[in-house]
Amino acid sequence: MSGSSQFDKVSVVCKANVYFDGKVVSHTVLFPDGTKKTIGLIYPGQYTFNTGLPEIMEIIAGSCRARIKGEADWTAYSAGTAFSVEGNSAFDITVESGITEYICAFG
Repeated sequence: MSGSSQFDKVSVVCKANVYFDGKVVSHTVLFPDGTKKTIGLIYPGQYTFNTGLPEIMEIIAGSCRARIKGEADWTAYSAGTAFSVEGNSAFDITVESGITEYICAFG
């Protein structure tokens, strides 16, 4: 997990990534070493995301439940926790109430 409350010396893509009619919104953060992360918000609902690259989803505020493709059970996550998803896979995520804030790292 990033363990950071801010990222220094980065570039931010101003155009938002908007999914599910605005229920999930993120912005891409580009780091000097070429890596990228997204930071975003997930509003209440259930959503399915497909992955190209491996992803680490760090929950920084709020809570959610996630189910990785191929798993039968949902797992609860709250601020300070994270889950990993393999590349070329998928995951379901659900937010019961409030807003969940996250950082997603790729690769």
